[in-house]
Amino acid sequence: MAQVRLGLIGDNIRASRAPALHRLCGRLAGLDIRYDLFIPPSLGMSFDETFDKLRSDGLAGTNITLPYKEQAIARVQIDDPAISRIGAINTVRFGPNDPQGFNTDYSGFISAYRNAFGDMPPGRVVMIGAGGVGKAVAFGLAALQASEICIVDTDAHKAASLVRSLELPASGRMRVRVGGLDDLGTADGVINCTPLGMVGYPGSPVPDGAFPNNGWAFDAVYTPMDTPFRAQALAAGAQFLSGYELFFYQGVHAFKIFTGAEVEDLAALRAMLQAEAEGALK
Repeated sequence: MAQVRLGLIGDNIRASRAPALHRLCGRLAGLDIRYDLFIPPSLGMSFDETFDKLRSDGLAGTNITLPYKEQAIARVQIDDPAISRIGAINTVRFGPNDPQGFNTDYSGFISAYRNAFGDMPPGRVVMIGAGGVGKAVAFGLAALQASEICIVDTDAHKAASLVRSLELPASGRMRVRVGGLDDLGTADGVINCTPLGMVGYPGSPVPDGAFPNNGWAFDAVYTPMDTPFRAQALAAGAQFLSGYELFFYQGVHAFKIFTGAEVEDLAALRAMLQAEAEGALK
């Protein structure tokens, strides 16, 4: 059986579960998957040098994560205009022609939301963080027909730029604007798309006592899963969607892009991931 080589480029990825996810997807699909982590600063290389190395070394594709999702746009061909408007990618498929760029954060968030909340409308959402994953999630909220998205970021230019890029998908049926933490009080949903809570980035972007009651919340962080943001959300009675769900669905979608194979038994994949995390699966 020929081995399919894949990778992940990012700076803070040593604890990533992506290698396990893709290897187990391969096991279920009858494919031999090798999935390696590539950290440009540790390699003494730039992002572009790392990207070129993976391509020249014959990898079938690579995922891209913090802080390179926006930078990677310049290195790929994107056939889907909706992904071009997002302005960030997390999945690259290599081939004989130009590398192809995709955003499975976008499709993965939609799948994770629907799996957790069904047809519940997102309502009025405060989203904190307008970087690579924030862009994908914001476009996902537009597809889910949120009534309003308030984008909060310490970089006002970045927040305003995302608002402008959402004008077309909003098309008059959804209000999109730059917001602030004072918008939290009337939010139906609160989203953390900052690194805060991730290993190496302690804290939460929501001030203590500011979480709205009895709404819903999503934390893009999943390493660790028990983040300060999650504790705040649960204490406020929110229905909580873990970043692990985004990780799971974006990975399954990326695996299909890389290999053309679809993992049909997602329950089995979840069980295998859990067993491996507990040391019970070799």
